[in-house]
Amino acid sequence: MSSVSVVSTPALYGGAVGRRVTVRDIAAAKERHEKWPMVTAYDAMTAKVFDEAGIPVMLVGDSAAMVVYGYDSTLPVTVDDLIPLTAAVVRGSSRAMVVADLPFGSYQASPQQALETAARFVKEAGAHAVKLEGGHRVLPQVEMLVSAGIPVMAHLGLTPQSVNAFGGYRVQGRGQAGDELMADAKALEHAGAFAVVLECVPADLAQRVTTSLSIPTIGIGAGPDTDAQVLVWQDLMGLTPRPAKFVKKYFDLAGEMDRAIRAYADEVVSGAFPRPEHSYR
Repeated sequence: MSSVSVVSTPALYGGAVGRRVTVRDIAAAKERHEKWPMVTAYDAMTAKVFDEAGIPVMLVGDSAAMVVYGYDSTLPVTVDDLIPLTAAVVRGSSRAMVVADLPFGSYQASPQQALETAARFVKEAGAHAVKLEGGHRVLPQVEMLVSAGIPVMAHLGLTPQSVNAFGGYRVQGRGQAGDELMADAKALEHAGAFAVVLECVPADLAQRVTTSLSIPTIGIGAGPDTDAQVLVWQDLMGLTPRPAKFVKKYFDLAGEMDRAIRAYADEVVSGAFPRPEHSYR
């Protein structure tokens, strides 16, 4: 009786594949009902830590506007601001798929504008995919990018680039708006998006969208039933002074940094640093 060899598929999170994670790996995880984590990254050293921890997807988010550049929203950040950060994350990682956010004003005008912007991220920074916000209004952009061979991650719900239209950061998708979000999600899937972020939407709506789509959903403030979760790394590490309700703080990095910098400064003032072992002869 002949034996049949079974090829095991490595887990998306932490699995060693010896290459970059691809959209096919992400689709396969959806088929296996495997949940996975995504985090933001903006520099090579942090990306290396996350990559070696097995994080399969890293997002160079337009949240860099706030956590890197110090703005109070995502709106001011530019393509030229984000390309060097994306290139750094690509250089600092070897396994994770690196997704670049297309910033406000860089894709809304036309599909051609979206293609020109996305091509810069792919050619100049080495991004493996791009993310853009919106539903039916960006379908032509999604179709153009996908037809050009650029994987697209979509983003629905609270889309921060539309914060002024929303009247602030608030939950989206309640009541009739939930039906509209569902229709947008299905249309984005049909247009070729390989995944969709659901931000600040009711958990039951996120669950319904997740079961209705064949592409994975990535939640941020969208409850426990999405296929994946994403957080800004400064939020989950405790650097953000007033994080959103959906953030869980896994470490007090701000407190640890404060203690370390004070210890260093005190030793410099007292003359305890540098010691002979820190000096050359």
